[in-house]
Amino acid sequence: MKHMILGIDEVGRGPWAGPLVVGAVVLGGVDIAGLTDSKKLSAKRRQELDIIIRDQADGFGLGWVDASEIDRIGLSAALKLATVRAVQQVKVTYHEIVIDGTVNFLSETSKGQYVTTMKKADLLVPSVSAASIIAKVARDNYMAEQDQIYPGYGFNDHVGYGTARHIAAIDQLGVTPLHRLSFKPLARFAHQPATTSDVPARTDVTTKQIGDTAETVAAEYLRDLGHQILERNWKTKFCEIDIVSSAGKVVYFTEVKYRKSSDQGGGLAAITPKKLRQMKFAAEYYALKHQLDNNDLRLTAVSLTGSPPIVESYLEVQ
Repeated sequence: MKHMILGIDEVGRGPWAGPLVVGAVVLGGVDIAGLTDSKKLSAKRRQELDIIIRDQADGFGLGWVDASEIDRIGLSAALKLATVRAVQQVKVTYHEIVIDGTVNFLSETSKGQYVTTMKKADLLVPSVSAASIIAKVARDNYMAEQDQIYPGYGFNDHVGYGTARHIAAIDQLGVTPLHRLSFKPLARFAHQPATTSDVPARTDVTTKQIGDTAETVAAEYLRDLGHQILERNWKTKFCEIDIVSSAGKVVYFTEVKYRKSSDQGGGLAAITPKKLRQMKFAAEYYALKHQLDNNDLRLTAVSLTGSPPIVESYLEVQ
């Protein structure tokens, strides 16, 4: 019997802005060449390995804690919360949990007794290396999307760390909802609400860019649930689908709905009977073109709200 190790590593503990992300991976019996600490890999190689890990690992999960949660509960509690959220996404059996570092972030849970903490585990234990890679890629991709929403900060380059460019941008533009105001360098902004209307460059952000960001967040959410993303923005002259994904024998056709504020009724309010008919036609047309004769087809919707977008709800609509 294979000894199944759940490897856990975090990314984003030290940045001044952006989420904390914890990766959790059970590789099982798969041997993936080139796994190591994500920081020792080029961005291109991390992206390549991320695809392989998601495709071949027995199970994986990502736990996200955003800046506002970090400010509210503190970094130590946020690390525990992100770890719990990541582990909850892993649905396969495992016999041992290895966490990179010296702190057992699951000590207050029923899984804490199965944890081994290990310095440099991201170099020594393949499943921990894999966890560090998927967490790093997910967070970097997210911050690249935020670079479009908050131009001028350079999030695509420094991904939230306190670089000279980042400091200069904060001095000029102020803070965004991505910034961790509980961190000492940003404490002076703690009693000044983070607004976007004071940032002139934001006027260049298009509705499409915001929609694309929401769709990316939705796709990552589905991946966290164990879905493989098959298509994004699949279009024909007859119909279109925001996200097509699969999990086992089930193929999901997901409509992504974003509203800036939940006061606007929530994105799912836009799933009208007419929209449902359009989604059903699109799903059936996709299945016909791709010969999905033996698959269970399901229509789902993800509603997102806020800036940056976060998932408000996910449900099956038919």
